[in-house]
Amino acid sequence: MRASKLIPKWLKHYRRQWLAGDAIAALVATMMLVPQALAYAALAGLPPHIGLYAGLLPLLGYAMFGSSSVLSVGPVAVLALMTASALTPLATPGSPEYIAGAILLAALSGIFLLAMGLAGLGTLSNLLSHPVISGFVSGAAALIIVGQIGPLFGIHGDGDTALQQLLNTLKEIPNADPATVGLGLAATLTLIAARLGLAPLLHRLGVSASRAHLLARLAPMLVVLIAIGLTTVFHWEKEMAVVGAIPPGLPQLSVPEFDWNMTYRLLLPALIIALLGFVESLSIAHAIALRRGERLNADAELRGLGAANLLSALSGGFAVTGSFARTAINDEGGAASPMSGVIAAVLMALVLLFVTGLFTELPLCVLAATIIVAAASLFDVRGFVQNWRYDRTDGVARTGTFLGVLLFGVEAGIGLGIGLSFATLIWRTSRPHIAVVGRVPGTEHFRNVLRHTVKTQPDILFLRIDESLFFSNISAVEDRLLSEIKRHPQVRELVLILSSVSRIDGTALERLQQVNRDLRERGIRLHLSEVKGPVLDRLGRSKLLEELTGRVFLSSYIAELALRRDRLSDAAAAAGSN
Repeated sequence: MRASKLIPKWLKHYRRQWLAGDAIAALVATMMLVPQALAYAALAGLPPHIGLYAGLLPLLGYAMFGSSSVLSVGPVAVLALMTASALTPLATPGSPEYIAGAILLAALSGIFLLAMGLAGLGTLSNLLSHPVISGFVSGAAALIIVGQIGPLFGIHGDGDTALQQLLNTLKEIPNADPATVGLGLAATLTLIAARLGLAPLLHRLGVSASRAHLLARLAPMLVVLIAIGLTTVFHWEKEMAVVGAIPPGLPQLSVPEFDWNMTYRLLLPALIIALLGFVESLSIAHAIALRRGERLNADAELRGLGAANLLSALSGGFAVTGSFARTAINDEGGAASPMSGVIAAVLMALVLLFVTGLFTELPLCVLAATIIVAAASLFDVRGFVQNWRYDRTDGVARTGTFLGVLLFGVEAGIGLGIGLSFATLIWRTSRPHIAVVGRVPGTEHFRNVLRHTVKTQPDILFLRIDESLFFSNISAVEDRLLSEIKRHPQVRELVLILSSVSRIDGTALERLQQVNRDLRERGIRLHLSEVKGPVLDRLGRSKLLEELTGRVFLSSYIAELALRRDRLSDAAAAAGSN
């Protein structure tokens, strides 16, 4: 393989005028990444420097193989929570075994993603429906907030479920340190105020809307720096827990140790992390790509995220994916290419080399505040309401996933969500919409008799089936056909409009043949109209068309004309015989 093939396409066509925007976006994104990396490492139960490692080489891995010009890859809250959920039953948080497990989890996720990308399985993004993803993220956000109440107040509250943990934490509040509580609440309220009101305030003061929004997103970094400064001046590290020493210098590259027992137990969590991270990352990148008029390659996204996770594991980090907040920062900051990620990686290297000492005095309660406010933004209350209003089955899947995560844990919650998605899909297809239709006067169009003013014939019944026919729904279709025959006793011609039927499986075919025989005994002919080519080809390989008592028509209008002509001919013939 020539070395030139390893050079990304965007780098081959890079323009000098893009450099300023990429550099500014990288600087702003790095200022946001540093406190988030520290916070999400704590959320994952890992030392803070592990989060910084996860924000270094993954940026280069994605820039090398990904397809988005602005996606910012690194540690995120949801994957940090999933990492903690997968590893807590296996090792003590922060222990060497726990850290090795986090690195192994990132490696396995990277292998899964890379393998799926090389196999061209980008369509796996359709495996998780949006209601399930949103329900999971909202449930994870609730778990994150409950888990951070203790560090926010400087207390401990354990429990097997979120409810138990919340109750145990609330019982310990009287024992909380007043200084820790005061600083934690002050940081939380400041971050909430900045998120809700800083951008409008800056805009009223004359700052452009885009720049005001950009500056408002940097509030966490400002709060972190202020907290560090106050702790250093007033020596609050003697009264409250702080981050502590962070090893300076760049991470040493090493291949993770594949302990087979640990690997086996982490396979399923790694697969879930890979799929969820891919779907979330792709949705973020896709939203911005649409606005920019760019095209994404789902398989390239898999390869990019796979490379990012493998490099995170090689450098001692944990599982990573695309970050919505940092990607938005990249976009607003003027990033024009993945070079912004490369520059951000360089800046993170400088932080690791020269600035880690600055964060040793950062109070853990302030880190908890940044996590809580970030997690709160993951709730999508409007989405819940819209799902229930538009489609109750989506609402059930979303709510079920949310409650599953809260009550049973991360993996069980996402498994329940996937199960609910398939259950709702089966439920929908097992109850297909079937409409009695008639011709709109003066046209060749046939519409539902309940929605439009149409012309119908007492002896000709048109039924439109709006779903493919499978073993799961053919009984419902058969019952509806027979009930409509009873409601229309004069019918002698039944026309099934199959314009929405893309497939008829073997079970449905056998039942249609039986329906054809039953109708023949009743003196009713069965006809088909508007049958799709592939469906007609498959029917041609069966006996249905040979045994069909009626005909196959190109359109419903042609069927009506032909059958009316047949009925008139039959009536004339009957009159002549008399």
